[in-house]
Amino acid sequence: MARKKRRKKNKNSSRKARKLPGFNVDLPRETKDLIGGVIMFSAAIIVCLAFLGKAGIVGEKLISLGNSLIGNTIYTIPLFLILTGIVFFNTKYKRILGPLILAILILILGISGILACLNPEVREGGIIGHISSFALLNLFGLEVTMIIFLTLIIIGILIFWQLLLPPLSEREESIDKLGIEKEKKTVLTRIFGRKTKDPKFKIKEIVSQTPEKVSEIKDQKSSLELKVDKVPQNALFSKYKVPPLDLLDQNHKKPNAGNIKANAIIIQKTLENFGIPVKMAEINIGPTVTQYTFKPAEGIKLSKITGLSSNLALGLASHPIRIEAPVPGRSLVGIEVPNKVRVTVRLKDLISEPFFKNSPAMTLPLGKDVAGSPSYANLSRMPHLLVAGATGTGKTIFLNSLISSLLYQNGPELLRLILVDPKRVEFNTYNEIPHILCPVIYDAQKTVNCLNWLINEMGRRFEILSAEKVKNITAYNEKMLKDGREIMPYIVFIVDELADLIMAKGREIEVRIVRLAQLARAVGIHLVLATQRPSVEVLTGLIKANITSRISFQVASQIDSRTVLDASGAEKLLGQGDLLFISAQVVKPKRIQGSYMSEKEVKRVVKWIAENNENILPEDGLSEELKAELDKTIVDVSGLGYNGSRALGDDSLYEEAKRIVIEAKKASASFLQRKLRIGYARAARLLDMLEARGMVGPSDGAKPRKILAVEEEREEQASFENDYDENV
Repeated sequence: MARKKRRKKNKNSSRKARKLPGFNVDLPRETKDLIGGVIMFSAAIIVCLAFLGKAGIVGEKLISLGNSLIGNTIYTIPLFLILTGIVFFNTKYKRILGPLILAILILILGISGILACLNPEVREGGIIGHISSFALLNLFGLEVTMIIFLTLIIIGILIFWQLLLPPLSEREESIDKLGIEKEKKTVLTRIFGRKTKDPKFKIKEIVSQTPEKVSEIKDQKSSLELKVDKVPQNALFSKYKVPPLDLLDQNHKKPNAGNIKANAIIIQKTLENFGIPVKMAEINIGPTVTQYTFKPAEGIKLSKITGLSSNLALGLASHPIRIEAPVPGRSLVGIEVPNKVRVTVRLKDLISEPFFKNSPAMTLPLGKDVAGSPSYANLSRMPHLLVAGATGTGKTIFLNSLISSLLYQNGPELLRLILVDPKRVEFNTYNEIPHILCPVIYDAQKTVNCLNWLINEMGRRFEILSAEKVKNITAYNEKMLKDGREIMPYIVFIVDELADLIMAKGREIEVRIVRLAQLARAVGIHLVLATQRPSVEVLTGLIKANITSRISFQVASQIDSRTVLDASGAEKLLGQGDLLFISAQVVKPKRIQGSYMSEKEVKRVVKWIAENNENILPEDGLSEELKAELDKTIVDVSGLGYNGSRALGDDSLYEEAKRIVIEAKKASASFLQRKLRIGYARAARLLDMLEARGMVGPSDGAKPRKILAVEEEREEQASFENDYDENV
């Protein structure tokens, strides 16, 4: 019977504990805060009405009670209620009622005590103020008592201040710790089924970090070499007008790496499940990927970690991921996870850095690394560059950024460009700039002739350096500047698609490229070769052996990656400018998000340079020599010579060009370009017309053209004088 009674009691109590279905509502915290704020504002209005005698009997009783307890402090109650309502509306904290009540009580006590100390006979602080001040005055005296009450007021204000202002990033992490802990437990329960210890790590946000500081920390020797090799450009390019940075676009977005803390826990737990205990280190958020670094326990083979790439990708629900074991220069392993939202690295962000502005000639901005720091390289130190990658991964955009960065830093006195474009559509824009040695080359035979000319020019330059007893072009230019003589320009030979040239003129192209790659560094001739076919037929062993600086964009397979970099990893890149870079100074592949430059930006920069630098073409004879070399095999299908292969129609500037050539007694494309303020293509066409019509003679290497019209005029004058003498 007793057991039955107990069961009935338990059933009745459980029924009472149950809530009715219609009233079982759990309001969100935000809704509760809004309700609390509304109540506080309403209470403040009611208290103000009670002061005016419009709150009825209850209001009168409350005012009378408040006056007796806290005296004139009661008039501050509406202010405290309004502040409390504002806190309810704006706070990001979860439990604020206790701190608010504490702050109000502390403020009331402090204000009542001060009022009681100022006028103890009238008791303006009420009973509470009189009691607290009476005790403290007897113990400490007036001055110390006032300090104590002021301290209480400041403490109350600080509590309100803390609750009103949004938390700082550091405080927000600790304040919201309960919410984060709950999120972490949810992730771990969903994936692993049990709890784990929280990893301790630092999150390193992407920042604009100048490479000067990076080089001081990582490679002080390289930083010193940059300053030693620098040529004072201001003394060289007083006439060259550098294009403004406003011509380039800028990006202000930030990357989104997703749930960093949950990913760190997943990485740690996945490795622990395979018997690899690790200690999480810092996290670097870059423009394309986020690098999670950790230190494995002693005795762990790195091959075990690299073999878990697929398991980590499964746990992170992200593909592809790249494992860097170890991180260069540190005893850590890095796992690179693609960002949820990646950021485009603009060329303007890189060339506006103070490091680039103060860097030596031929400095190239590569992009930003996984830590968000700008990365640069010096072409004169590479001294040649090989660029490879699948179609559409960013090779041509990288070449445009490379050329534009050189134009932003060097005038035509120090930099001359030769562009080879078998695709015929990528480099046409650059034909009008003064840095171009010849129009863009399209076919393989002209490329062979150009390489022949470069080899001859290399030999000529070596003879000049030997005569001046200097070691390289940098020392030669410094000596020329001191003596006030003409400097020797760098020549950069850029090919957009090497595979087409190798397929057409394989052995001829390869032998000449290898010859230049072996010897041309000292005389300032540099090669930049790009291809979308990274195979051993294109990137032969001889080419790779002599070009150690290489960039690989995303490729199709690990075999292609090993062909370019002699290492795997390029097959796991994300495309759209994501690249790996190696050189003599960077032995392990370094991941960089390459800079982006749109076609509109390229056209704006080229147009500005062409319009504002018309009269600064150097008279170095290089263009004429190269043109003469290219002209040797230019024959069209009808059997006509060079002149017949061009359309020699009428030109409105022909007569003006003829007059200028006869008066100056000199003729060259660069000369007509300066005098008539036209582009190279039109100047060369006018020169062809003058040659076809017997005004000037054919080109003869570096020698100036003969002005046939002047010689005919002299012959006519001489014959006239002879006839006149005979008649006389």
